[in-house]
Amino acid sequence: MPTISVKRDELFEVMQHTYEDEEFDELCFQYGIELDEVTTEKAIAVKEQGESVKRKEKDGGPVSEAVLYKIEIPANRYDLLCLEGLSLALKVFLGKCPIAHYALSQPTSGQRERITVTKQTGQIRPFVVGAILRNISLTASSYASFIELQDKLHQNLCRKRTLVAIGTHDLDTVSGPFTYDALPPDQIKFRPLNQTKEMTATELMDFYATDSHLKPYLHIIKDSPVYPVIKDKNGIVCSLPPIINGDHSKLTLNTKNVLIECTATDLHKAVVVLDTVVTMFSQHCSPQFMVEPVDVVGADGNTITYPLTNLGISTQKLVTRQMVVSCSHINKRVGINVPIGEMIELLRRMGLESQLSGPDGDSLMVKIPPTRHDILHPCDLIEDVAIAYGYNNIEKKMPPSMTIGDQFIVNHVSDLLRNEMVAAGYTESLTFALCSRDDIGEKLRHKIEDIPAVHIANPKSLEFQVARTTLIPGLLKTVASNKKMSLPIKLFEISDVVLKDSTKEVGARNHRRLSALYYGKTSGFEIVHGLVDRFMQLVGIPYAKDSIGYHIRAHQDKTFFDGRCAQIVVHDKAVGLFGVLHPEVLHHFELTNPCSIMELDVEPFV
Repeated sequence: MPTISVKRDELFEVMQHTYEDEEFDELCFQYGIELDEVTTEKAIAVKEQGESVKRKEKDGGPVSEAVLYKIEIPANRYDLLCLEGLSLALKVFLGKCPIAHYALSQPTSGQRERITVTKQTGQIRPFVVGAILRNISLTASSYASFIELQDKLHQNLCRKRTLVAIGTHDLDTVSGPFTYDALPPDQIKFRPLNQTKEMTATELMDFYATDSHLKPYLHIIKDSPVYPVIKDKNGIVCSLPPIINGDHSKLTLNTKNVLIECTATDLHKAVVVLDTVVTMFSQHCSPQFMVEPVDVVGADGNTITYPLTNLGISTQKLVTRQMVVSCSHINKRVGINVPIGEMIELLRRMGLESQLSGPDGDSLMVKIPPTRHDILHPCDLIEDVAIAYGYNNIEKKMPPSMTIGDQFIVNHVSDLLRNEMVAAGYTESLTFALCSRDDIGEKLRHKIEDIPAVHIANPKSLEFQVARTTLIPGLLKTVASNKKMSLPIKLFEISDVVLKDSTKEVGARNHRRLSALYYGKTSGFEIVHGLVDRFMQLVGIPYAKDSIGYHIRAHQDKTFFDGRCAQIVVHDKAVGLFGVLHPEVLHHFELTNPCSIMELDVEPFV
């Protein structure tokens, strides 16, 4: 979970109350966060920089002794990643201030700022969203908090800028409308943030190749033929996302109007990031909690206004979702018994407005503000009620019924089968559940398009592109890595494969399978056949060609040698197959000896 550092005195000043460390620790516990450490800026500097800090202090240089609270925040509570969000949430929790209502302001000129997206951005980073904070007042402390929030979001929700990158600009130094384009790197030239000379994007990549802060992000666009860039109407480069902003539009303590833009490969994440940033720092605007929208003209010509709003009301507000939840259901799940009026107050303490919904007197309509993108399901509201009520205040009760946990039957059967496989002379192998597309496709002489595989949307490696649909590739790769072992090699694995299933909520299901191979100087077909017979003997199914037993029948499968493949049929239903692998399959896995393999479903026998 992310940890934020806030200055104790600044936090207490905003909260208008001074706490002892133990008191604040208890408050954090009540709210569901954790005071991880109490330290000072000097102690952190000494830990990170060592003797250089002591020499600086000896030479008369100032070393801050400010007390810092390091607070551990739940990973999904993006609204608590800065002093502004944390202090506001705690004040609402303690009843010291009302819930903030975020609304949109109209530009004084009557014309909203506009960002036009070109088609070329689709090659690298297709989405952009934006908003403006007017009449903002930044101090050294709030400016540092602004930067730190961006860093925390970049590291967590933005996945190190691969999904979303945030850019902030002094709007008074640039002129709209703006253009979001993608250009060859040699055609992009500007002065990067805090630099004194202009450079092309190609030169910039070389310049920051040794920079400890920006080097981790260069790979995101470095090998692309075009780089994303945001320019104003005069061609001034505002930013080169996701790397760095331009120095021309950098923020200062004198900045009064801030343009916030988020470029992204994931539009939903960009909207969440934009909502988080503008809601946190609209506190420093005058009037508070007002945000000016920006029109984004997409490459298809359609215009969308961000931040997203609830239309059809007199004052447009940032989008507020609604969720209906049963008061009695919350009471049952938490183990409490509070009336609906008290339930509304508990939700209010967590920053959630609610009201009665429907004639039954038990349903609540909860309004979810743009700061709470972590709320996805009624169970999230139940958790918030439990936090507001206080976990320590929930009465301990004996459960109405006593139950004893036990192992899933499929796992129990799998363990029994493992013992029998080892007794038959086979060695267990545990392989990865993810594999490459070629492993289950081309290498097994099948077309990947014909396989009901679950594909990974953003694989980090070519070795992990899909969830396996068969255990065979894993066993063959294990043999390939152990070819120096004496022959024969006899391996087995009992694990899950993943298959697409439209009837399931997630669109896929796990299926337990057993696979075993024999690799030696001869194919060992009869040995694997004997293992199939032994398996049927263990599960108590006799050999018979009718519905009461099992039998084998000739089968054609491109993975196996022609005429050397059989299907295993139990109760007139195919449950697996075995045979001698095709020489091309052996070649694909760099194997030189013949190999027989079997694979069958375990679950029909459970």
